[in-house]
Amino acid sequence: MSYRAPVRDQAFLLNEVLRLETYSNLPGFADASPDLIQQVLEEGARFCEGVLAPLNRVGDQEGCVWSPDNTVKTPAGFKDAYRQFAEAGWTGLAADPDYGGQGLPAVLNVAFSEMGSSANMAFTMYPGLAHGAYSAIHAGGTAEQKALYLPKLVSGEWMGTMNLTEPQCGTDLGLIRTKAVAGADGTYRISGQKIWISGGEQDLTDNIVHLVLARLEGAPAGVKGISLFIVPKFLPKPDGSLGERNTAFCAGLEEKMGIHGNATCVMSYEEATGWLIGEANQGLKLMFVMMNEARLGVGVQGVAIAEAAYQAAAEFAKDRLQGRSINGPKNPEGPADPIVVHPDVRRMLMDSRAILEGGRAFMLWTALQGDLQLKSPDEATRQKSGDYMALMTPVLKAYLTDRGFNICSDAMQVHGGSGFTEHFPVSQYLRDSRIAMIYEGTNGVQALDLVGRKLGQNGGRAVMSFFADVDAAVADGSGDEILKPFSEGLAAAKAQLQEATLWLMQHGLANPDDAGAASTDYLHLFGLTALAYMWRLIAKAADEKIKGGDTDPFYANKLAVGRYFLERVLPQTGAHLAKLKTGSATMMALPADAF
Repeated sequence: MSYRAPVRDQAFLLNEVLRLETYSNLPGFADASPDLIQQVLEEGARFCEGVLAPLNRVGDQEGCVWSPDNTVKTPAGFKDAYRQFAEAGWTGLAADPDYGGQGLPAVLNVAFSEMGSSANMAFTMYPGLAHGAYSAIHAGGTAEQKALYLPKLVSGEWMGTMNLTEPQCGTDLGLIRTKAVAGADGTYRISGQKIWISGGEQDLTDNIVHLVLARLEGAPAGVKGISLFIVPKFLPKPDGSLGERNTAFCAGLEEKMGIHGNATCVMSYEEATGWLIGEANQGLKLMFVMMNEARLGVGVQGVAIAEAAYQAAAEFAKDRLQGRSINGPKNPEGPADPIVVHPDVRRMLMDSRAILEGGRAFMLWTALQGDLQLKSPDEATRQKSGDYMALMTPVLKAYLTDRGFNICSDAMQVHGGSGFTEHFPVSQYLRDSRIAMIYEGTNGVQALDLVGRKLGQNGGRAVMSFFADVDAAVADGSGDEILKPFSEGLAAAKAQLQEATLWLMQHGLANPDDAGAASTDYLHLFGLTALAYMWRLIAKAADEKIKGGDTDPFYANKLAVGRYFLERVLPQTGAHLAKLKTGSATMMALPADAF
């Protein structure tokens, strides 16, 4: 089975659902015509299908190799693939033209990132983290830091990492111990150990720009005393050439369940030279620029790897002969029917497709909000889009990775015993996808962030705005017989989400355990409502094409998958609402020592 990038679906979403042409007055969007979007998607597909996908199994089998000299060798073919990746300009697709980037909308870069993660998730993590480092320096660096580091990151000559986690702390970054001591020359000496650092060492680029959270001497306790530092592998000279080796080393690699082709490093900083980025004791705020981008990227991974798994399952189901259809033979000349005729196999494939196509729309819609937040000249639009980015990031990250893993599991089930072997690709997809539910903040933490912080921000302005947009979509064309079930389904889901939101407001403050116990169900209810909103937008675009005389079956298929979502997936909202309203009593009933 070979991966095929979903170019048709992405182009439909970008051009016909999100209608990027309507933003041609914004920087970067003027160049993003439908023709150029099609060219970028097709070239991206060729690269991902032809270069990255063949290396996916190689990376899984070979993994990365650490040597006692603190170097890491990536799997065979990765280095050449990265050279091609950088030379083709993929590293700077959406980056600032002032630093060598192409300046195209970030939403288009997200579409390409999905292809890359589907084809080879472990490989795509390397440049993905480099773009996160670029974003943090672009947001908070000095003019000198930007001039020195950004052109190298944009060109792909250098890569970047984010260094947060330590052996004694993961989510609770207030416990970090890595320290920074100011030097007389304006630099700092960074000492400590960081773990689980993706791409912390590799042989793809000449230099690696580590962004490291550390605590200055005398800094306040907890997260209020954390600063962010640029700590490069090689100290750059003013002209960008490489100087001496810094005392920042990879002390070893983790043995992992999946993503073997990505180096997950233990990093040791031994009075390494670093430069403060942003203000002292304000590092977490700046790191969140990178972390939020990474969380959206992980949501993309949830869709991406599930897409690859679904494709493998659909192809297997059409080829595998097993039993006869309960409705009469469908392959009378053969010894058995293909398993795709069986309703339960169809259930798994349709579940997958309904979530994937709605999830892809949600992913690109959210990425567009990020573009509008940065580029719109209208203050109200920037505020609304910024609200949506904050509100939707935990929903997108957690919901799409939870469901993405389920899709990979269903893909293995479609394969039967074959899927449990390493002869077929779905076992790797299942193993690789599992980390997405954990890193960049576990999905449980995302749910707590949603109910504990994001809902109440600015007096609930973001969620009220979302409810208003949903109401507008329901009212728009609600009398159309094709769109009516999509409007009704969305309205029902919104009503349940609104009821859950009010319940949280009433019970969460009185008993915080109630909010915590409800958080995951609330997030999934929110995710389902968001996908119902996306399916309403998709259905409208498809319906307009059909009414305009377009006979491409693509549009009729969209409506068929959307109706399946309404009837077989969206009803899960009721179960989530019922569960969250039970509160925390039974969940917290057992004493800790009873476990």
